[in-house]
Amino acid sequence: MRLISYQSETGPRIAAAREGTYIDLNRADASLPTNMKAFLALGKDGLSRAAAALAKGTPLDKGSLKLLAPVPDPEKVICIGLNYADHAAESGSEIPSQPVVFSKFVTAVRAHGDAIILPKLSTKVDYEAELVVVIGLGGRHIPKEQALAHVFGYTCGHDVSARDWQKGSPGGQWLLGKSFDSFAPFGPELVTADEVGNPGGLDICLRLNGQTMQNSNTKQLIFPVEHLVSFVSGIFTLKPGDVIFTGTPPGVGAARKPPVWLKAGDTVEIEIEKIGLLKNPVVAE
Repeated sequence: MRLISYQSETGPRIAAAREGTYIDLNRADASLPTNMKAFLALGKDGLSRAAAALAKGTPLDKGSLKLLAPVPDPEKVICIGLNYADHAAESGSEIPSQPVVFSKFVTAVRAHGDAIILPKLSTKVDYEAELVVVIGLGGRHIPKEQALAHVFGYTCGHDVSARDWQKGSPGGQWLLGKSFDSFAPFGPELVTADEVGNPGGLDICLRLNGQTMQNSNTKQLIFPVEHLVSFVSGIFTLKPGDVIFTGTPPGVGAARKPPVWLKAGDTVEIEIEKIGLLKNPVVAE
């Protein structure tokens, strides 16, 4: 199943894809929630009820929908650094012995089609294509062999990064360099885990103004999805709707000679096999 969140007159609502259209699930079955986090918390029961609602619902006007991020208000935006072997090599970094974890604030979240805003306080804004994991079943100390059962699905993500803050500031301001408003677009659709299958074999690419800049496969992940879910759950409780940006492949702007930084007027597309395409324009603050 492929799900979206969209903005209605009464607030965010959720819908599912059916033959090129979208069906508002709550309108087809009033017992289903309108909020994505509440829907994710229903687990398998929610999916079975959603399938029935999807079959009988009336299509929305797709052309008039204002998309939101699939989870517009995640409690946690968890990010993993240096998680592709080929990206670690291009950056001259050692392969980490455990996941490098940081976070973004929810004010960085944006949707497909929303603008990435280049902040006045940075001159070195970089792009990073990422597979994003969306947690369905929460938990703490999740065993690695059970971790994928806690994943509801996947979507495309863009870990926008101000390198002059991340690496050029005293101490390396990872949180600040990654958390400017609009620096965490993800979407457009949340694709359920059963439809994606193995998350460790997906082609992933990023195009900047139509030119391919990143092109790899998630088999290059140093720490696969199940390892990440298990690892972070040992430190904090995961909850339905939490998202994990799993790291970026090689080809980032900072590693190029000369470096390539995002500029106003650019368009960035991130495409992941079986999941979809996330597209965002770039504007100046």
